[in-house]
Amino acid sequence: MSELYPLKFKPALKEKVWGGDALVTRYNKKPAGSSNNIGESWELSAVSGNLSVISNGKLAGNNIEELIEIYMGDLIGDSVFEKFGNEFPLLIKLIEAREDLSIQVHPDNALAKKRHHAYGKTEMWYILESGKGSRLFSGFLENVTKDMYLKAVEEGKLPDILNVETVEPGDTFFTPAGRIHAIGAGTVLAEIQQTSDITYRLFDWNRKSSGKEKRELHTDLALDAIDFSAKGKNKIKKEPELNKAVKLVSCEFFDTNVILFNKAVKREYYLLDSFVIYICVDGEFSIRWEGNTERVSKGETVLLPALIKEVTLEPVKEARLLEIFINSPGC
Repeated sequence: MSELYPLKFKPALKEKVWGGDALVTRYNKKPAGSSNNIGESWELSAVSGNLSVISNGKLAGNNIEELIEIYMGDLIGDSVFEKFGNEFPLLIKLIEAREDLSIQVHPDNALAKKRHHAYGKTEMWYILESGKGSRLFSGFLENVTKDMYLKAVEEGKLPDILNVETVEPGDTFFTPAGRIHAIGAGTVLAEIQQTSDITYRLFDWNRKSSGKEKRELHTDLALDAIDFSAKGKNKIKKEPELNKAVKLVSCEFFDTNVILFNKAVKREYYLLDSFVIYICVDGEFSIRWEGNTERVSKGETVLLPALIKEVTLEPVKEARLLEIFINSPGC
């Protein structure tokens, strides 16, 4: 029997001016102090200064980088390890936006490497909750030139030239690097992204930090990062099929499925050279493997090591999870 098992992590909770209390009250997050402004829960991270620490089993207390250094391809897959080494390639978050987030953009790999010696940031969102009239911004409304964009920024009218979409639970949005975007108020979502913390803020609703100064914008840096051809509707609407995996997103950086199940579901990964991540977004279930069991509750994220090739997922009643892995040639 392998030393490795499904790994849970200590969430890193981030206070934000636009955060709320949903992650604490409905997704079982426990802040160190009292706070009503938790905007993000970093569920699984290899970002420098924010290395996730294992919380369950005999490996508890070790961080993700230490484990990859020891177990290498057994943990994350041989091809993944060959490309990324000890750096885990994905960052998993739960996010609550009580207010609108800033309008922003992320650089791609080439630009991020040139400027920051880091990876770019392609990401996706899976909507968990939304309020009445909740919306988000994704891409431009129509064809926009660089001059048109700069004029809108100068006049404080950037939102007017962006594509706006209403959101409901179960909606998916895929945001490649370069696509302008912002999460709107009243939204709770799961975010899957490349391991990167590089964000260029373009417009922040004239919001002030610490009650004094307007938050810093990155207008000049963002110019070379923006994909001016990224426009139009971006919502992916796929209904789950009971007790089956339904593909939401497939790209070079990650694949994501949604699984809604009310009976035991067997998952086999013999043809996959990658770790698998489960995010329990609703309900509760158990992972059974090699005669062992690990219970997973709503709001928890679990990393299934690459060498575990077969598991059975057993719901307590009905459960919904996101299943994430890397499934591209050469990663």
